[in-house]
Amino acid sequence: MKRALISDIHGNLEALQAVLADIKDNDVDEIYCLGDIIGYGPNPCECLDLVMKHCQVTILGNHDQAALFDPDGFNPVALQAVYWTRDQLDRGPGNSDTVNGRWDFLGELPRFCNDGDYMFVHGSPRDPTNEYVFPEYVYDQRKLEILFGKLERYCFMGHTHLPGVFTTHCEFFSPDECNHQFALGDEKLMINVGSVGQPRDDNHDSCYVILSTNDSKIEFRRVAYDFDTTAEKIYQEPDLSNMLGDRLKQGR
Repeated sequence: MKRALISDIHGNLEALQAVLADIKDNDVDEIYCLGDIIGYGPNPCECLDLVMKHCQVTILGNHDQAALFDPDGFNPVALQAVYWTRDQLDRGPGNSDTVNGRWDFLGELPRFCNDGDYMFVHGSPRDPTNEYVFPEYVYDQRKLEILFGKLERYCFMGHTHLPGVFTTHCEFFSPDECNHQFALGDEKLMINVGSVGQPRDDNHDSCYVILSTNDSKIEFRRVAYDFDTTAEKIYQEPDLSNMLGDRLKQGR
């Protein structure tokens, strides 16, 4: 069984299309989306349609939640993008059934998914939607002990847009540091799968993970996409900050 784990698409259609093509080339059996399909990016409806079509499991992200309810804790740029995204979802494209279907899909998303040893969340095992787990948390042993205490074996997450592996020994391995692969043994692990649509680890290529359950390993995949086209769409939208386009080019 090979599962592709994608997260934090953020309305970036070009990135999502490139990642889906790479997934197809790697003979993946299932696709799990760990949330934040929308928010920030210029194509929320199109990205939702692709996720609804291709993903077997989708988890609620904090930006998905913000489109449904009153946003909490968002900075001004993100908040403005939330309101713009809501307006796009209401407008379409598509007929009323299509528009309502997107809203219904968002409203029915679970906050987490457990499958034996595998836990899938957007944020953390303690707060599946909103809690960030940053690499620097390896210096807070008590915090990591609490988080690892919430899971059976492996937890896959997104939210920070910073891919890598957390161990119970207070270590964090970026994809480069583990040669883009990591073996799954008896030790508990928290694995951030990175971001499809808005990478923030100084690499502007999309990032996702392939989980191979038969041989117990993960692979971090980096996929190039046309970020200039996505950025230009953002620049053309008065209600989306130009900063959201600039950061795509910088990967941060």
